[in-house]
Amino acid sequence: MAVMALAAAALVPAGEAMAAPQQKACDTRTNNTYTKLLECIRLDEVREHQAALQAIADANGGNRFSGTPGYDASAAYVAERLEAAGYDVEIQTFDYLAFEVVGPSTLQQIAPNPTTYVEGVDFGVITQSDPGDVTAPVTPVDLQLGLGNTSTSGCDASDWVGFPAGHIALLQRGTCTFELKAENAAAAGAVGIVIFNQGDTADPSRQGIPAVTLTANNTSGIPVLGTTYALGAQLAGTPGLVMRVFANTLRQILPTSNVIAEKTGVNDDNVVMAGAHLDSVLAGPGINDNGSGTAAILEAAEQLAKLNPQNTLRFAFWGAEESGLVGSTNYVNGLSQAEKDRIALYLNFDMVGSPNYIFMVYDGDQSSFPPPAGVPIPDGSVAIEDIFESFYTLRGEPYDDTQFSGRSDYQAFILNGIPAGGLFTGAEVPKTAEQAAIWGGTVGAQFDPCYHEACDTFANNNDHALDVNADAIAFAILTYAYSTESVNGVPGRKVPGNFQIPAPAGPEGTFVP
Repeated sequence: MAVMALAAAALVPAGEAMAAPQQKACDTRTNNTYTKLLECIRLDEVREHQAALQAIADANGGNRFSGTPGYDASAAYVAERLEAAGYDVEIQTFDYLAFEVVGPSTLQQIAPNPTTYVEGVDFGVITQSDPGDVTAPVTPVDLQLGLGNTSTSGCDASDWVGFPAGHIALLQRGTCTFELKAENAAAAGAVGIVIFNQGDTADPSRQGIPAVTLTANNTSGIPVLGTTYALGAQLAGTPGLVMRVFANTLRQILPTSNVIAEKTGVNDDNVVMAGAHLDSVLAGPGINDNGSGTAAILEAAEQLAKLNPQNTLRFAFWGAEESGLVGSTNYVNGLSQAEKDRIALYLNFDMVGSPNYIFMVYDGDQSSFPPPAGVPIPDGSVAIEDIFESFYTLRGEPYDDTQFSGRSDYQAFILNGIPAGGLFTGAEVPKTAEQAAIWGGTVGAQFDPCYHEACDTFANNNDHALDVNADAIAFAILTYAYSTESVNGVPGRKVPGNFQIPAPAGPEGTFVP
């Protein structure tokens, strides 16, 4: 316990335990120990990167959407900072199918009992829906209602036997991807889709409008709107239903890029990757989503620039994440198997400073959540979860698990057997009373009240969450820069200094100090 106490004192944020080190010292020295590195991971510097991204958005129509001038300027900013720090930087260009919401969409019940539903309350356009405005009869497809249901609606060929071409398909979330449901519907002759949440649990994320994507691979060619579970169940029981489905979207091919920066290590066949998506949605500048992850790993990279790492360090800033994880998926799928095998692990940081935050770690051991869609989580992911939980334990910060849900850029890595992990402070899900009792904040408000909104600005931030997580990110990268033995069995060196990483507090799940 004495060793842990001394170590914890050494790793208290510099502004709380000592005068901030001189800028010159951090810029010139080699930050090769935990204490030296964390002294130089300063909240003000992380916020400076976020301020730069805000200024870029302000000068480019209020957003940094991939394929627009705002994104290109963001990529140039990141590349220039990394080149100045001495990294080998590659701008990896690619074309992608961009998705854009042009204006309000419409969902109307034409018969019986004409009703116009409210966008954002009853329904929303599904990301990557094709544009379209159709009015037609509605046919439900293989629905299961009620708590505990195991819906596979629209996933199987047998679901579509006898489906009347020219109808709108009423589908339910569950089992397979939204993209597959849409593709199957189009193949069966559907002219539009209304898809409602699964409602298998009382969790708001399974009851509200699905916050999901069809992905950029969607080729269904028909409009797709999502509704709450309650509205979907109501529509399912309405005989003679005729509806209007209008998705007010635009989809087009745009050029964009990933920014990849590398520092070669002694063992260049063992690569440690850390990444964050650089793009915002069209609605706003994206300073938490994901200027927070971008800024934190950019600052870590700059402060590690003079390190002589045992393992090669590679930092990735992904394009087109908001349009379906396109940049990271293109990157991983474009690697040869030999190149994939060189990657020891991937660390993902998407939203790490949410205003109404809780501290969450990707659930590598699946103690709280099953793997996404039955995809096995690579074994080394457990060790990555442990390193972040150990850091929170060291700082006396409560933490909980978050699911490997496939919602961010780690997806392509775990699908290819590469161990992954990372941090998350929450998006559109409301905070519970139990969570507020542990982390403070506002009960019933979203973890990020400005998620995918114009108000995701420089002000949309929690300093404490961002400060702690910036340190946690740097701590993990430095650890793996020296050794990934706990993840993939490749031996390395210990981080210099007299320091022992504590075990995570508790068995698994939430730790309350």
